[in-house]
Amino acid sequence: MKSTEPHGITHVTHGSVFDDAALFDPARGAELKMRAQLLRGLERWLQDSGMTQTAAAKQLGVTQARVSDIKHGKISSFSLDLLVRLAARAGLRPELRLAA
Repeated sequence: MKSTEPHGITHVTHGSVFDDAALFDPARGAELKMRAQLLRGLERWLQDSGMTQTAAAKQLGVTQARVSDIKHGKISSFSLDLLVRLAARAGLRPELRLAA
């Protein structure tokens, strides 16, 4: 039977893809969502700061290659705890809120 959906799409996610239980275990999705938010904040910080990757690396205490990974959104290259530390070093004041 042929799919009636364009390009064979059979599942549509509304909101964050990480909240979709069909794609991610809820615990894993929560972690990935936090990592993505931190990574996006660091990407914006890099863009807005106007710093070179070398200068940003020095401020963050990482190599220039790691800054390049941030710039290119390589979420799999960073753990949640490292992203929290990098955001704090960038002066972004990361915080966590829990909701029931």
